Amino acid sequence: MIRLIKRPTPSRGWIVATPVLAVIVTMIAGGIMFALLGKDPFEAIRIIFLDPLFDDRFAAYSRPQLLVKAGPLILIAIGLSLGFRAGIWNIGAEGQYIIGAICGAGFGLAFYPSENVLIFPGMVMAGALGGWAWAMIPGILKTRFRTNEILVSLLLVYVAEAILASAATNWLRNPDGAGFPGSRNLSRHAGTANPELLANTGMHWGVVAAFIAVIAAYVLLNKHVLGYQIKLAGQAPRAARFAGVNPTRLVLLCLGVSGALAGMAGLFEVSGPAGQISIDFNVGYGFTAIIVAFLGRLHPVGILLAGLLMALTYIGGELAQLMMGIPASAIQAFQGMLLFFLLALDVLSNYQIKFGREAVT
Repeated sequence: MIRLIKRPTPSRGWIVATPVLAVIVTMIAGGIMFALLGKDPFEAIRIIFLDPLFDDRFAAYSRPQLLVKAGPLILIAIGLSLGFRAGIWNIGAEGQYIIGAICGAGFGLAFYPSENVLIFPGMVMAGALGGWAWAMIPGILKTRFRTNEILVSLLLVYVAEAILASAATNWLRNPDGAGFPGSRNLSRHAGTANPELLANTGMHWGVVAAFIAVIAAYVLLNKHVLGYQIKLAGQAPRAARFAGVNPTRLVLLCLGVSGALAGMAGLFEVSGPAGQISIDFNVGYGFTAIIVAFLGRLHPVGILLAGLLMALTYIGGELAQLMMGIPASAIQAFQGMLLFFLLALDVLSNYQIKFGREAVT
């Protein structure tokens, strides 16, 4: 007989160990999945986790891409983690990412092809404002009408995708693009480009913003009264109300910050690596950032490390598809396993598992 017995306090040892165990178990389960697909599981795991960093054939391309792909994941996950800590579940960061990209790109295209470097800061502000406004929709509906922010924010992703398709094929379409969907290329002009700041590193302004967000979130959560209120609201909502925490203000604040950071991530991507608004601009960063947030234990430093790890699976997954013919859907399933096993193993942080008279503590 198996029984779960709730711990008086969460186990600090298991809190630290479960992300590591989740990665290991994901490797094992992923290896089994690759074997069922007729692929060598050891070779697949090696290509995903090791070759992008240590194989000279790929390292020159893969190492800079690590920061390129980690930047938006970290930036979005930091914003999401603040809400998750407070019990506010923004699942629609993908939509806020898209709207931020559209607003920022639209601002830049209004001045295209200007070389004025002051345009780019305006694009960043427009992207942040677009993401913030999109996040305010579930925020206002939740605080005024008590709707579920999970459902509203998630459904708004599909609305954002429809707006993206319309922008790429109609009102932001390149007039010199021979009728093909997609906007002008923002990365070709100094006024609208988000260039690599250090050659061959992948470091651009989006990566800088992600590092700043990590530092700011750490200071907020550990040194500021607002961070205390966020943690208290998530751990003890009734105590938070008695302590004078305004739940309406907290909902709007957390959703607004996460939306603004997601919108900025979208702007940095459309003005840099992607270069333009296109139908397939969004690649799931907003959803993957949820995995990053939980894999990093909602801690800023943990999110930084988890973002780099998830970016590595993106790059390694692309290599595995190229080198071994592994389907893209299998790589996505492999990434999803990280969150699945993390949540499954997280039971050990809050519960003791007893098999008869024996306990796992």
